Amino acid sequence: MLRVLYFASVREAVGAGEELLDVPPDIATVSALVDWLATLSPTHRAAFADRERLRAAVDGCFVALDAELGQPGEVALFPPVTGG
Repeated sequence: MLRVLYFASVREAVGAGEELLDVPPDIATVSALVDWLATLSPTHRAAFADRERLRAAVDGCFVALDAELGQPGEVALFPPVTGG
């Protein structure tokens, strides 16, 4: 099982802060995970429609969407973060 965390606008669009999911074994990259997540429901599809506005972290480390997924315990998905 993979714990997928959603933050900010992604959380709002999905309607949940996290999910425990049984991800298919052929999902090899974060991008492929996002593609698969988008098939789960219309709200998931809406949350991941604009990939330019999506960032990811795998087991607490920021990664590019084309990063290899490996066997993580947790993936977080969120919009770009700005600070001030």
